[in-house]
Amino acid sequence: MTKKPILAAKKAAVSKARTVSRSTASEFQTTTASAAQGDEIRFYRANEKPYGVFSNLFQRPVEFEGHTYATSEHAYQAGKAAKPAVRDWILSAPTPSLAAMAAHGLYVWDVVPNWADIKFDRMRAVLRAKFEQHPDLKALLISTGEARLVEAGTVNNAVNRLWGEVDGKGQNMLGVMLMELRSEYAKPAKNGKRAAPKASSASGDKAANRLRRKVVVM
Repeated sequence: MTKKPILAAKKAAVSKARTVSRSTASEFQTTTASAAQGDEIRFYRANEKPYGVFSNLFQRPVEFEGHTYATSEHAYQAGKAAKPAVRDWILSAPTPSLAAMAAHGLYVWDVVPNWADIKFDRMRAVLRAKFEQHPDLKALLISTGEARLVEAGTVNNAVNRLWGEVDGKGQNMLGVMLMELRSEYAKPAKNGKRAAPKASSASGDKAANRLRRKVVVM
């Protein structure tokens, strides 16, 4: 494996993401008022407007742990591989969906031993970085009000049922984490500073605690 192809792929993805950022900023200002009425917002494909941005496959660079990743999916999956060479191989995938597929296909011995214990906290940290670094995405998330956010998968498998729902069934952990983050952003600031993060909502805690008891690699 060489570093040059990996770096070239990363630079190309970041450049493309920045172009998308400039061209879509105005679109996020026209979100529907129904989101604030407590409706359900379902998203899945990154190119769906306007809520495809909630997908981890959406092309926006994310700075995380001293590295710049092409998408939040890349940033999340980077923490899964036990060996740097395997991690670089995953990150060299030309699209975030292929990076995810590569990571999902790792053998157990190629995954960090405590992945089942740390993966949810890592995803929360990655999501926070994504929305903090891109104000337009943060504004869109806040604009959804009290709507239930659901990653609606189209293929019935364990990964889609964990992070989202398929035919209304699943843990929807990505949706839960996005709603947790939205609740934090919606809290009024004190003395010009945003309130420190508090424990997640009861529904979010219940779902997360139930999942922590399952030893799964996803």
